[in-house]
Amino acid sequence: MSKLKKAVITGATSGIGFALAKALAQSGRQVLAIGRNPDNLARLKEAGDIATLAADIRDSEAVLPEIQKFAPDILVNNAGVGHGIDGLDNLPLHLIQEAVDINVTTPIKLSAAVMEEMRAQGRGHIVNIGSIAGLHTLYSALYGATKSAVHLFSQNLRAELSGTPIRVTEICPGRVSTSFFQAASGNAERMNALSQSGITELRPEDVAEAVLFALDAPAHVNISTIELMPVEQAVGGMKMNPVK
Repeated sequence: MSKLKKAVITGATSGIGFALAKALAQSGRQVLAIGRNPDNLARLKEAGDIATLAADIRDSEAVLPEIQKFAPDILVNNAGVGHGIDGLDNLPLHLIQEAVDINVTTPIKLSAAVMEEMRAQGRGHIVNIGSIAGLHTLYSALYGATKSAVHLFSQNLRAELSGTPIRVTEICPGRVSTSFFQAASGNAERMNALSQSGITELRPEDVAEAVLFALDAPAHVNISTIELMPVEQAVGGMKMNPVK
């Protein structure tokens, strides 16, 4: 295991974030888990050395002092929302703003807030949970735009930090078996199609293992981007009918 010992994980009350907080604690690290559901955060305390903070990740006055006091050498920007995943048409303006605030602005703010301490410690790792929607053209202009921003933020931050001991990794999952689509989509037809697709989706634990792989790489190795999808899911290409 690497020397990185103290991890902050956002969006830790369910799905990938919940699995990741448990995995980080079980790997022997101290964890500060941040999310909006205090009951789910309380469940995490059974998994190991996990401190919790029930707060809206956008509330900088409540969140940033606690993160800086914790002095992490790992930051996992996991919190995200899927507003607009059914399309941009007639999407309320406040949901557009919320998607940008949570998916884009907050990871940038939190990363900026921990970098000085990471430099002082002489070590650090920032992990951004992106999406294949940020790498490929799919079906959501807003969600794809926010995750594309995460992708280029990760790439450019990696360039900014070149020559320092701080590493940057982006994890880009495909379909994961979480409540994400149920929370993001109001389209019953799409939800039914997803549920009937027969695809064996990734588990949140699969994504957590990818994060641990990047964290535990030797100190001189930066795992820049990991794209992982179910075996039965692929992006792009074209299926042709067989020639008869």
